[in-house]
Amino acid sequence: MASVTSFIRNMPASSLQAYFHHTGIELPTEVDWEAPEPEVARVTLRAVDELDDEARARIVNDAERVSALADDAGQTALYSVIDDRTVLDDLANGHARSLWMFLNEPVRFRHAEEVRYTDERRRGRSWDGFIGEPNLDLRRDEASINAFKAALRERFASNNIHIDIFGRYRPTFDGEDCELVQIAIYREGLLDAFLAFDDAGTLVRRARRPVFEAAMTYEPATGVIEVVANDRESREEMVRFMARDLLGIEFQSEKVPFRTYDLAVLLHPFDFPTDPEDGIESVEVKQLRLMPIDNVGERVTLECLRKADRTIWSMSAERFGANDPLAGGWVATQAKLSIKFHPKGDAKRGRTLPLTITMPHGCNLKDQTEEEQLIGEKYLRRWGILSGDGGVVVD
Repeated sequence: MASVTSFIRNMPASSLQAYFHHTGIELPTEVDWEAPEPEVARVTLRAVDELDDEARARIVNDAERVSALADDAGQTALYSVIDDRTVLDDLANGHARSLWMFLNEPVRFRHAEEVRYTDERRRGRSWDGFIGEPNLDLRRDEASINAFKAALRERFASNNIHIDIFGRYRPTFDGEDCELVQIAIYREGLLDAFLAFDDAGTLVRRARRPVFEAAMTYEPATGVIEVVANDRESREEMVRFMARDLLGIEFQSEKVPFRTYDLAVLLHPFDFPTDPEDGIESVEVKQLRLMPIDNVGERVTLECLRKADRTIWSMSAERFGANDPLAGGWVATQAKLSIKFHPKGDAKRGRTLPLTITMPHGCNLKDQTEEEQLIGEKYLRRWGILSGDGGVVVD
């Protein structure tokens, strides 16, 4: 019930009232929706506890889905699929915006869930990116979609395939939104069995066919096709089917190039310029891993902990003197940066964005939130650490 408690306590009273009215769930205790919100939450939680199992199960499921899109990443997903963003702007908080979409735009809400699924896995181990042709119209006619589904059925020996195709936006590091077309794919898996209790309380095996999810996006401005799927071998095949059946082109199997990082700028004191509107208080180099130019088998790591009263450059100069590895003869192979933000609102402490960059293609940006990815990419480019357009981020 933890998700239900969070759902109810974070939801404005008017939104809670709309939820129970819309779903038709009758609470056994009357709730005064005009009362102070802490009182509304207390009475509502007590009433939910008194509901039957079926009604409580529905609320638990709804609360989990709504709460999953109430954080920053979820809000980005919601805004990426709605036409009139001012509708969400006027609502009190992330929970209210998520619930409004859940109740009033259920199809777009599901699309937002699919967006989050895709973007959270973007540039991770279940992701691949390919170069296609730009400025194409993705086909949505019945014949093209049926051809695409038929190819997927044959590839995965799947009886049932469901496809969602919808337009969306993705924020970019330069502040502009890029237009995408997303394809969400749900396919039925092979027959499997799982343990369950029957109505008499006896442990039995029941058969089921699990559903597997995958997703692809096409960016008309660049022609880039991205795919998210757990099965590495199938990702390129799915893009091939999509290119042939929905874009009408021959797939060339050309992958998006890896992003390239260069840590040379960190071998000397650096000021890390930032824009005031991004709310960054400070940027520090916490760790540098160095390799001598003449011996690839050796490493030296410099590290400044939180309580250090000097920079990593001054520490190295004072500790090593004439043998300072930062003075020459060494290259940086890994760096750990700490980007500290000013506190927001009533918060006493600002959040910190930790970045680990490993030469030549590794960065943990993909593990951060959408907002943090945008900030990180923006400044890694500005500071001369990240170069190239787009590309793949690896571990």
